[in-house]
Amino acid sequence: MAQGYVDPQFEVVPERRTVTAHFRLQERDRSAIGWQIFDPETSTFISEGEWQPAAKDNVTVAVQLPQARGRYHVYVSEVDEERGWAYAHGRKFVLIDATVEQGRATLNEGMVTTLAGLRRRRLGDSVRRFFTLPIRGIAGNLSLIRSMVRRDILARYRGSFGDVVWTILNPLLLMATYYFVFGVVLRTRFGADSSRSGFVLYFLAGMMPWLAFSEAVGRSPHVILEYRNFVKKLVFPVETLPVNLVISGLVTELFALLIFNVFLLAARGGIPLTALWIPIILIPQVLLTTGLCWLLSATGVYIRDLGQVMGFLLTLWFFLTPICYPETALPAGALPFLTRNPIFVLVRAYRSVLLESHAPDWQSLTALAAFSLLVFFLGHAWFYKLRKSFADVI
Repeated sequence: MAQGYVDPQFEVVPERRTVTAHFRLQERDRSAIGWQIFDPETSTFISEGEWQPAAKDNVTVAVQLPQARGRYHVYVSEVDEERGWAYAHGRKFVLIDATVEQGRATLNEGMVTTLAGLRRRRLGDSVRRFFTLPIRGIAGNLSLIRSMVRRDILARYRGSFGDVVWTILNPLLLMATYYFVFGVVLRTRFGADSSRSGFVLYFLAGMMPWLAFSEAVGRSPHVILEYRNFVKKLVFPVETLPVNLVISGLVTELFALLIFNVFLLAARGGIPLTALWIPIILIPQVLLTTGLCWLLSATGVYIRDLGQVMGFLLTLWFFLTPICYPETALPAGALPFLTRNPIFVLVRAYRSVLLESHAPDWQSLTALAAFSLLVFFLGHAWFYKLRKSFADVI
């Protein structure tokens, strides 16, 4: 039993969007009872109802919620003109948590609490949402993500002579270009293997994680603008749009992996068993890419030049990563700093399991996984914070 408000009970009339609270009032502190409606996520004040005299016997307060779709918090509290709202001074009040969907109200919860208790509850809810919303958003929309990825890949090359064959030709032509520049013209070699086939294998192994990463990250600043009709006119889980880019990039990497295996079989006659570590290596790679895509896609709505900036940064990032050249070509003084590059860790891991027949460096891969998890959750939190105003900006 809570001091001040005894035996609170609640009822809702969905079609009228009305929620009613019944309780007995003890230790009356103000002359009237009133209610205010707030947005629970931003604590923004929405509206206020008429005051009614406070009495120690049974009190009934009926609140009509706004017609707009959303979640609402109603504070039912003692109030008077001289001292204002009792809840603002640390006193307990009745909290009604309700949702309006398609013009109908649903009571989520009703309780007696204080502002301090509500803040603690919000903090706990925020922590819980921080870790659960990204997973729920992806798991709950798997079929949508699958259909959107298929649509993206087919639409990208629709009307061209090569059609979806370009999904294979694009990574093949890109890798052939870099091979010609670095392997033929500049005659770059890796380690003790001075053959062109050795360069091709090391180069392709390093390109695979980069292809998937750069494709998704490079497109992410424009993805919300690209699908602006979904954002403005439909109730659509926009957080899946950056995820679609990550999956599309993985499809590109899959074809690159098939091309690599052909080269590997031709050059060495087999594929090492350590290649089975690839799915484990993909986990931090996907987490990192998804988190960055969420971050960049949300920011790109407000900073329209972000796509051009990212194009330059990705080019710089590529050449700072030993993909086209051996690690020994890096300046010795810069090597400790450049090895913190997450793509550098992935490139090393791919080459270890595909070409050197040993497991990846677990210490660096574990550190990358921890960093990728942090980027994944922070990227989603940033996207979740900004997404409510997407429709207003675009």
